[in-house]
Amino acid sequence: MTKTEKRSAESADFKRGVELRGEMFGLEVTENQINNTSDFLEPMQDVVTKICFGDIWQRPGLDLKTRSLITLAMLVALGREHEVKIHTRGALSNGATREEIRELMIHSFLYCGIPLMVGGMTAAESVLDELDAK
Repeated sequence: MTKTEKRSAESADFKRGVELRGEMFGLEVTENQINNTSDFLEPMQDVVTKICFGDIWQRPGLDLKTRSLITLAMLVALGREHEVKIHTRGALSNGATREEIRELMIHSFLYCGIPLMVGGMTAAESVLDELDAK
C-alpha cells in the first residue's frame, strides 16, 4: 500500500486533497510528491494535502479559479517565483485564461512593484511557453 493510499484510507480530507491536487497539478505528480517524500518532510505533505487542498481550497464561497488567481497574486507579492510556476499550472486547470494570468501579473505592479511583477510574469511565461511546446 502506498503512502497516498494509506493516508487516504485514514482521512477523508487527505483523500479530497489528493483528488484536488491531482486535478490541478496531475495525479502522477501529486502521488509522486507524497509517496517519495522523506520521513522528515512527510508531515509537510500531510499539511499541504489535508489542510490546504483537502479543506481550505474546498471551502464554499470562492470557486477554484478565483482561489487560483488570489494565490498567484499573493505568490507574486511574496516573490515566490517557483510557486508561481506551480500555481500557474493549477490556475489553468481551474479555468483561468492566459489573458487573466497576464493581467493579474500586470496589475501586481501597482501593489507589489516592478521587480516582483517582472519575476511573476517571467515565471508564468516559462510555464505557458512549456505548455505551448507540448
